[in-house]
Amino acid sequence: MGIRERLSGNEASAMAMKQINPDVVPAFPITPSTEIPQYFSTFVSNGSVDTEFVAVESEHSAMSACIGAEAAGARAMTATSANGLSLMWEMIYIASSLRLPIVMSLVNRAVSGPLNIHNDHSDAMGVRDAGWIMLFSENNQEAYDNLIMAHRIAENKDVMLPLMVCQDGFITSHSIENIELIEDEKVKEFVGTYKPEHYLLNNKEPIAVGPLDVQSYLFEHKYQQAEAMRNAKKVILQVAEDFEKMTGRKYSFFEEYKLDDAEIAIVCMNSTAGTTKFVVDELRNKGIKAGLLKIRVFRPFPAEEVAKALSHLKAIAVMDKADSLNAAGGALFSDITSAMYVNNANVPTVNYVYGIGGRDTTSKDINIIFSDLQEIVNSGKVENPYRYVGLRKE
Repeated sequence: MGIRERLSGNEASAMAMKQINPDVVPAFPITPSTEIPQYFSTFVSNGSVDTEFVAVESEHSAMSACIGAEAAGARAMTATSANGLSLMWEMIYIASSLRLPIVMSLVNRAVSGPLNIHNDHSDAMGVRDAGWIMLFSENNQEAYDNLIMAHRIAENKDVMLPLMVCQDGFITSHSIENIELIEDEKVKEFVGTYKPEHYLLNNKEPIAVGPLDVQSYLFEHKYQQAEAMRNAKKVILQVAEDFEKMTGRKYSFFEEYKLDDAEIAIVCMNSTAGTTKFVVDELRNKGIKAGLLKIRVFRPFPAEEVAKALSHLKAIAVMDKADSLNAAGGALFSDITSAMYVNNANVPTVNYVYGIGGRDTTSKDINIIFSDLQEIVNSGKVENPYRYVGLRKE
């Protein structure tokens, strides 16, 4: 029986960390993720956990300390947002290339400049090819659940990759919702003890970490990272199955909301899914067959599964809360259209960049998108695949 509680997304994330009880947590404050290590530090100070909390001098140092701790054989976690993630840039790539299963909460926020502390996905999209597993969370419950599953995925011997759990800054991070926590002992048993095969403090196996990797080896090592990311797909589903047995909450690569018989659908990530579900319900009451595909696992990208789920539709809108600034749509749109093309699923698809810098995305905006999709179905034409919604035109 779960424990009913009312928590913000940041509190829920800190609670998950408390129950996981990692060995080391290095952290540096940045809005809107500051509260996660702040709440967690109280658990350290009152003895609820025996974690070594390291108050570092920058986000670069935070990830560097995570790398050092994980390489030594410890389980490490941290949290950051936006410019903090940018300052980690070098170490983000090093963490994945060294195959260190660090877990990080990324509370999504616009990356400067100009300076903006509100939510969009430009921070996550900036590191989408850095070799991290990326899970997205619609609400506080999912942010908590994803963190509980994270170490089981990242530390699997066939994976050994770092993992970030994303949630929308302020929208979920600071909003209080009802949530069901898992009992401490069940979490402890589910997550298990970290037992790395190779680590620096093993005096029976002296190793070097991070040596020069010249032409003779780097290509093969990058291929191994890519293979590990492919392996992660199977592991993610296995862990989700075990999690469902423990909690009754079911997770997969994505959520299909009234998609089975839908004719038009939106694809999006994180909290926007909640608004979209509300609009889908309204449209269904009017006899319009609308649906939603909410991406949970962005890396590894479940291309074949996504294409299969969307192949029966008559028109699709992909929503990107970050603009790739490439004159050809956002990152999620590129992945969705690539998946559809490679898997021979030919469905008219349009992109909507939205919500930049925390711009509100309302049910009115979602209705506009569904209305546009109906027009595409009726006309059989896509006039412009690269669009914006909620943008002031004056």
